[in-house]
Amino acid sequence: MLFNSYAFLVFLPVTFALYWVAPERFRWIVLLLVSYYFYMAASPRYVLLLLCTSLVVWAASLVLEKADREDRAFRKGILILTLLLCFGLLIFFKYYNFAARSIVGLMGMFSMNIEPHLLSLLMPVGISFYTFQSTSYLIDVYTGKSKAQPSFARFALYVSFFPQIIAGPIGRTNELMPQLECRRKFDYDLAVSGLRMMLWGYFKKLVISDALGKYVDLIYGNVTYYFGLTFIMVSVMYTFQIYCDFSGYSDIAIGTARLFNIELMQNFKSPYFSTSVREFWSRWHISLSTWFRDYVYIPLGGSRKGKIRKNLNLMATMLISGLWHGANWTFVLWGGLHGIYQVIEGVFRDIIKKTAGKKERRISTVLHGLLTFALVNLAWIFFRADSISDALFIVTHLHNGVILHFLNAWEKMKVDMLITDVGLWKLLAAIVVLMVYDFFALKHDIPKEMSKWKLPLRWLIYVGLTTLIIINKLHGGTTQQFIYFNF
Repeated sequence: MLFNSYAFLVFLPVTFALYWVAPERFRWIVLLLVSYYFYMAASPRYVLLLLCTSLVVWAASLVLEKADREDRAFRKGILILTLLLCFGLLIFFKYYNFAARSIVGLMGMFSMNIEPHLLSLLMPVGISFYTFQSTSYLIDVYTGKSKAQPSFARFALYVSFFPQIIAGPIGRTNELMPQLECRRKFDYDLAVSGLRMMLWGYFKKLVISDALGKYVDLIYGNVTYYFGLTFIMVSVMYTFQIYCDFSGYSDIAIGTARLFNIELMQNFKSPYFSTSVREFWSRWHISLSTWFRDYVYIPLGGSRKGKIRKNLNLMATMLISGLWHGANWTFVLWGGLHGIYQVIEGVFRDIIKKTAGKKERRISTVLHGLLTFALVNLAWIFFRADSISDALFIVTHLHNGVILHFLNAWEKMKVDMLITDVGLWKLLAAIVVLMVYDFFALKHDIPKEMSKWKLPLRWLIYVGLTTLIIINKLHGGTTQQFIYFNF
């Protein structure tokens, strides 16, 4: 079930009513049942896979907690076996065909031409997210950071909690589990802030992301027909499309959870105001970036074993992060680019700290922000392109005709994208609103602080955003699947 579907518009108020009408001690059961119903509406064929993964991880956690901590070999064996099973399922469903094609392609380089044996696999919805959430819980139990949950049903709710199971944010044991265990009281202010957050999320998804997606899909679908300013414009559009799409989903998920007096982890924090790629990753998909930091980068050694080892660990983490996003070498290259960016930044950061004074650092902040945005934008080309050859074609044809014939390039861009001046200015205005919001969100939780604003202003915003969403849908708006729904 998608957040932007009519089914969800019925599902959510019914769930809200059932949850708060039910006796306190049974409310978590209501959440468990509706969470599994929500998942089955999206992926009915693989609900048993979700159930089995939850059961295996839960049982393993109990064994780890009860086992003698001195018997390290046994405990490590249980951990490794369970992780292999969970990640083995993820690899099989998500990467089998990718691996088969890659191996056959490699063999073809040595004149060994064979057909890959592919399987007709439908990737289970949310498998990447619930696998990471359940395995991080298991590792936390193993390391003693968390206690094992004695109730399988409560652990099943932790894994399947419906606002986040499809595309996150990825929950952490010590933050989410206690909220699902204790009895919840209705919090009016938190619920209202949740509704505000959902409204903003829908605006980002339905008004900005879906509108941009039409033009992005058109150009990226046939890249060899275009060049120059068309590529520059559509690449910038995708930079904002994926942000509005995924952060919009996260806003809706966090806002929905607040309706049940549950706080999920903040997943985005104005990432396009970052002044370095390192800072960008502290603001982008925070639940995933911190997961990789805690369960991949630090276990590899982090920054504890010298600069060379630190850079190798960073590159390995970013390459794995890229592969997590999808079964295509374009994602691996995207992750590799972000790794290279951060390695180079580390070198220059040390030089700048030694040579630049405070005044010079202040002057360079804007330039660093623009450079970071450009680098992130460049990497998104590889993320979005259907193949590495398509991405390289775009990168090598970005400059064609832009400088010497800008006005002609501008007109050609509009013709290529089938966009009018009015349509272009509407998208630009929406992006400006987005960036203004993100600027103030750097220091404020706007959905929560809106309660301090005057009532007419609040309702002007509510009615304005709702009207924009409705008008957009009635006048040619398209409903596109959330991008991270595929990851």
